[in-house]
Amino acid sequence: MKAKLLIFVCALSSTFMVAQEKLADKFFENYSYIKATELYKEVVKKGDSSEHVLTRIGDCYYNNSNTKEAAIWYGKAIKKYDKINPEYIFKYIQTQRSLGNYEEANKWLVKFKAIQNGDSRIKGYDPNSIKMYEDLASTKNNDVVVEIINMPFNSENSDFGSFVYNNKLVFASAKKSDNKKVYGWNDEPFLDLYEVSVNEKDGRKEYGQAALIKATKANTDFHEATVAITNDGKTMYFTRDNVNKKNKLNYDNKGTTNLKIYKATLVGDNWDNIIELPFNNDHYSTGHPTLSVDNKKLYFVSDREGGFGQTDIYVVDILGNNTYSEPVNLGSKINTEGREMFPFIAKDSTFYFSSDGYLNLGLLDIYSSDILKDETAEPVNIGAPYNSGYDDFAFFMDDDGKTGYFSSNRPDGQGNDDVYSFNAEQCKQKINGLVKNMKTNELLANVTVKLINENGKIVETYTTTADGSYEFIVDCDKKYTVLANKPDFKDDFKEITTDTTNNKVTNSDLYLKPLIDHNQIVINPIFFDFDKWNIRTDAEYELENIVDVMREHPTMVIKIESHTDSRGSDSYNMKLSDRRAKSTRDYIISRGIDANRIESAIGYGETQLLNKCANKVKCTEEEHQLNRRSYFYILKD
Repeated sequence: MKAKLLIFVCALSSTFMVAQEKLADKFFENYSYIKATELYKEVVKKGDSSEHVLTRIGDCYYNNSNTKEAAIWYGKAIKKYDKINPEYIFKYIQTQRSLGNYEEANKWLVKFKAIQNGDSRIKGYDPNSIKMYEDLASTKNNDVVVEIINMPFNSENSDFGSFVYNNKLVFASAKKSDNKKVYGWNDEPFLDLYEVSVNEKDGRKEYGQAALIKATKANTDFHEATVAITNDGKTMYFTRDNVNKKNKLNYDNKGTTNLKIYKATLVGDNWDNIIELPFNNDHYSTGHPTLSVDNKKLYFVSDREGGFGQTDIYVVDILGNNTYSEPVNLGSKINTEGREMFPFIAKDSTFYFSSDGYLNLGLLDIYSSDILKDETAEPVNIGAPYNSGYDDFAFFMDDDGKTGYFSSNRPDGQGNDDVYSFNAEQCKQKINGLVKNMKTNELLANVTVKLINENGKIVETYTTTADGSYEFIVDCDKKYTVLANKPDFKDDFKEITTDTTNNKVTNSDLYLKPLIDHNQIVINPIFFDFDKWNIRTDAEYELENIVDVMREHPTMVIKIESHTDSRGSDSYNMKLSDRRAKSTRDYIISRGIDANRIESAIGYGETQLLNKCANKVKCTEEEHQLNRRSYFYILKD
């Protein structure tokens, strides 16, 4: 009897699990992922850990961008079932990238590649390297500094998809209200179209209160999202659930409601005359419109048959009178086996879109492409901080090419999806300082300060005023030299290497050594090689200071004295010093100074040593060299 009862209970339990699994499937197919997750987990508790159930739970979390939980359930499935659908391996890889577990992602990428060798989604990946992820996630080497701000109008639910026109920002939001229905996908209200005013004050944008767009029947009880508005501001394309004239959802033969694109016309300040575009279809989704720069083409996303992957981007020509060309797939230079979504075309015709089919940080990343200018162009991941390990999408750039918006469900937001603004500026730093007299420490006016780049080119010149200060605005991560010069002073310079910190200030004071000190032109010692009197290059460098002073003072007359060390005979050194004095004189004359302005050039041999190094005293070469010198006395100014 007990055995019969046990068999009955087991059969009843099995029947219950099958029924509950079917119920969960029904909720899943209708995008009610929250409820589906609950039911699937009940099935698991009762002993059903089939591939179907485990991956469905993973999908429920994945579709709601909960990659931490999705990774757990996908991991259970792919590690338990060897011949699993490779799409679940790919999704597991995506979740691991999202969580920053790049080594784990790469380990499974090897297996995915072995199964799906021709899959375009593995293009650009090196399974043996994590540097590619680190480069995407890093902002340290960027020439551009990007400021990211979470928008004040975001709600605790989903807000995404920005479009700006006439100082208004239009976006989709699932803001709560008493009469809103709840969507089973994420237990949030259905999306409506909202707008906020955008005004600039003191170089910063200010935003008004979010309110429903002024429209007749544009917002329904179901989803409306992602708009594109023509340049004249009179026509708006937007995405909506497949809703009939009675404000009821239309379903396909699988019981699914698909997305469609609609068009509205501005009448006064109200969006009216809403019509459905003719290339929509009840059996597949069409949505997320964007316009070409000249408004002659409409780009959109669809999962219609004949595409490359789960969702592809298409284009139609706008022919007028609500007629359009046949949709054309943008091809394999954009579309992959994965999801391509949320296209946007900037003023310079750069094509932006989101995808999970290229090298990414996990889930959807934002990409740029020059496909509209060069059909061979490859998409480029625009990297951090726009992209993260979460869904990053709905990119919009203002006409200035520096500011704009994107959407993301990264965890630092206010709700599920949030709108973020960005301001991309060239990374700049400041180099400033004071120019002083090295001897007296007084501030020097009328000093020419030059900014020289690493290639030796003078980038900018600054002349100091009475406060002795200078200032340059420079690029980040570059090498510069600041050089100060003033007549009758020896030049000073500093080499400076900027880092990647935006708006950093580097202070570098410069000190100019006076060349005229009472009755002498004072330069660094002129050195000669042992037993030689020819002018060395380092000596020429110093003698140019003499030349400069004499050019600055055209009536100046000088005399030159030269000295040797004690090595060699006294008479020989006397002759050697005289040759050195005259070679010094000859160099100055060779630089265009009249010979009459040098009264004399006399050598004094070893008669005026500066140190102990007299005859027969043991000294170093450096000590001897100190005695091999020249002096320049001013006789007439």
